[in-house]
Amino acid sequence: MAAKAKAVFVCSECGYETARWSGQCPSCGAWNCMNEEVRSKAAPAATARPASAVTPKKLCDIDERDDPRLQTGIRELDRVLGGGIVPGGLMLIGGDPGIGKSTLLLQVCANLGETRSILYVSGEESARQIRLRATRLGVNTDRLFVLCENDMDTVLAAVDSTRPDLLIVDSIQTMTLAEISSGAGSVTQVRECTSAIMRACKAIDLPVFIVGHVNKDGAIAGPKVMEHIVDCVLSFEGDRNTTYRLLRCAKNRYGSTNEIGVFEMRDKGLCDVENPSQMLLAGRLENVSGTCIACAVEGTRPLLAEVQGLVTPTGFGNPRRMSTGFDYNRLNLILAVLEKRAGYFFSTLDVYINVVGGLRLDEPAADLAVAIALISGLKDTPVPMNVMAFGEIGLSGEVRAVSNAQMRVNEAARLGFTHIVLPAQNSKGLDAPEGVTLTGVRTVREAYEAVK
Repeated sequence: MAAKAKAVFVCSECGYETARWSGQCPSCGAWNCMNEEVRSKAAPAATARPASAVTPKKLCDIDERDDPRLQTGIRELDRVLGGGIVPGGLMLIGGDPGIGKSTLLLQVCANLGETRSILYVSGEESARQIRLRATRLGVNTDRLFVLCENDMDTVLAAVDSTRPDLLIVDSIQTMTLAEISSGAGSVTQVRECTSAIMRACKAIDLPVFIVGHVNKDGAIAGPKVMEHIVDCVLSFEGDRNTTYRLLRCAKNRYGSTNEIGVFEMRDKGLCDVENPSQMLLAGRLENVSGTCIACAVEGTRPLLAEVQGLVTPTGFGNPRRMSTGFDYNRLNLILAVLEKRAGYFFSTLDVYINVVGGLRLDEPAADLAVAIALISGLKDTPVPMNVMAFGEIGLSGEVRAVSNAQMRVNEAARLGFTHIVLPAQNSKGLDAPEGVTLTGVRTVREAYEAVK
């Protein structure tokens, strides 16, 4: 007798399942995301595996040797991965359409294809399209095998037959399993296809790159469990209208999650940017008000970025606030502190903040540079070109200490900044490079007075 099928409604955002349709997901609150899927009840297993078939191992008996990592030949990618590709690692890379995900992976194929065999599975492009793109990027290796297929069972069969050293799946949202009735890209298909890849590749220590689409909020589309399954989650960021791209690591079981890679998109593909601070500071104008240099630390890499603040009288009843590359709520907090604690009033003024180069400053150490840029824009007084500032601003108007102060100071000195404004607590015990003046401040007002 055939198994009876039943219909369930699955949220495309979070994977929540329910037997009845509703306009809003009860779990995540998203609207118009409940999609119907028809499932058949699985037949019970004929025989259960005996308990003696699985024997737990003692932790001390497990081999602790560290397998050598596979170098991709792209320094920025190896940095983000923690030194290279780990054998058996499952890596998920996401980003906006056209940001450069497939381009980066084809360049990896060009470097590894000299000594390793690679299986490139595409569910979006034809073999001819991949060939044309590979020709443009200069990829010419006889160890690269291309498979244009959407069926996951066929893909796993190709893995068994070719036994590649690296597998690339572009993209997971186009893959399907025949036993699941829902369409490609559904929560169930994405979850089960990822699980199938994980089980097959962990058994033979095959490293895998999986390309994932993103939704309108920038998060990787599909169930959150997919990000839990994989070993590494990479995210490509940047504006497609600019040439620079940032590769961030949101999860990494084999390395740091704070590292970033900086690339420049050129005619021949993505190129490493060895000195991103110098790139981010290129094109600065002299004697212009409303700018200040901040220093952010991403993993082991300090990055200097220019913060621009524009303050102008508003033409409306309510002043406008806009922030690019800096948290909007954090901007409002800094404005409130400057008004209440420092005596600088922005209540009737439009305020705009921009971080040059597409970089996003998320850490509190950028607060002081943002505040100085805003005050400079308010008073229309330029900040000297040799000044760099960092520090966290508290609600009492105080400037609090931040981590990695010595690293920030050394990076600023390397790029020619001779006056560094920093929290007073950080200034104690720091080794000032030759020719560099360190000014420790306790309040926001002291910080601006130090750079006038």
